[in-house]
Amino acid sequence: MAKPSRRDFTKSALAAGMSFTIVPRHDLGRGFIAPSDKLNVACIGVGGMGKGDVQGVSGENLIAFADVDWDAAADSFRSFPQAKKYRDWREMLEKEGRNIDCVTVSTPDHSHAVATMASLKAGKHVYCQKPLARLLGEVKAVKAEAARRPKQMTQMGNQGHAGDGVRKLREVVESGAIGKVQEVHYWTNRPIWPQGINRPYQAYNPDPDFDWNLWLGPSPDRPYATDYAPFRWRGWWDFGTGALGDMACHGMDAAFWILDLGLPTHIIPESTQLFQETAPKSSRVTYKFPAKGERGPITVVWRDGSFQPPRPAGLEPTDPWPLWDIGGQLWIGSEGNLVAGMYGEDPRILNKEKQAAIVANPPAQKYARSKGVYAEWLDACKGTGKPNSTFDGHAGALTEMVLYGCLAVRSGQTLEIDPMNGKVLNAVLPPEWTEPVQYRRGYSL
Repeated sequence: MAKPSRRDFTKSALAAGMSFTIVPRHDLGRGFIAPSDKLNVACIGVGGMGKGDVQGVSGENLIAFADVDWDAAADSFRSFPQAKKYRDWREMLEKEGRNIDCVTVSTPDHSHAVATMASLKAGKHVYCQKPLARLLGEVKAVKAEAARRPKQMTQMGNQGHAGDGVRKLREVVESGAIGKVQEVHYWTNRPIWPQGINRPYQAYNPDPDFDWNLWLGPSPDRPYATDYAPFRWRGWWDFGTGALGDMACHGMDAAFWILDLGLPTHIIPESTQLFQETAPKSSRVTYKFPAKGERGPITVVWRDGSFQPPRPAGLEPTDPWPLWDIGGQLWIGSEGNLVAGMYGEDPRILNKEKQAAIVANPPAQKYARSKGVYAEWLDACKGTGKPNSTFDGHAGALTEMVLYGCLAVRSGQTLEIDPMNGKVLNAVLPPEWTEPVQYRRGYSL
């Protein structure tokens, strides 16, 4: 005999005059979820980074997976056999929509906005990987849609923003231990995929488990090549945002939040050779931010392609430089320097006496610690608290700032920007660089 569903049991019990202390989710209505109840989660993209996102929400009911590459998705499929399998996320949302509470979006950058917008419009809570979108126009649309739906909880997957390190870093900076911040430098070993290349001439047949047409999503048609997928897409402007777009939503998150940066007035790009369709092999991008409140003007410098800032004062002679292989950050203040990892982890003042004093008497914890990027989102979906990197808040604003840097790199010229409205003052950029004007049929915002 089949086990009755919770909904059927609830209806029968109510008809019999029984009462409940805990009310099931669906009987409370949208936006009212009993804290003890599990959420029904659907995942768009479950291989690669998506596999990690699936694990991050695995304490809930995983009811449906959509992925264009069933070979890459195989581990997630095996680990959660109860989840229905789809290739097309649009079909999944259509068929499973009534049962879905939350959606994770873990696709390549070019599909972030369309999948996120469809999920929001379907009334779902949404978690989306960084960057929030590939184009500025997409970010603005997602921000506006999220703002119209305050009961739907949103979160971007910039994990460092939920970490203890970035909060400790802020508390140290605000304690005055390095004086007034003047510059912040970031560097990364990315790209670890090809950039600075032309479109390939060869066409290939994709693996039978890989649907190239669905992978392209909203992007213009082109023949399949291994230069694009499954892994090498990040360097192509049609699909990704290069090393800057990939890692700055992690690294620059700390300065953006702690210093309340907003938008810059100038972005000065330097790079290796420019190519029409791909980001350069390496770049150095200098952002100039105006004074704001009680702080003065700030310069933030981004380096990728394994470029790194000069060895800073305060390091011991035996200390290696750089201190982290993947990348890190260096804060320069009027009274000292501070270093931390790419995600804000392990902040350390480059002065033995000051660092010892901070360790012995750490600043008061002014900023509440997070349970983690997934837990804070899921708790909010259940009615407790609010995520810290919402689409219409921190996540959207941070992604916009990063994408302006990508535009400067792609154009190869300094961009002058009105920080109040984001208008580029000294250049006219091609509309397809900033707006979704080339979507294929079947995809829209």
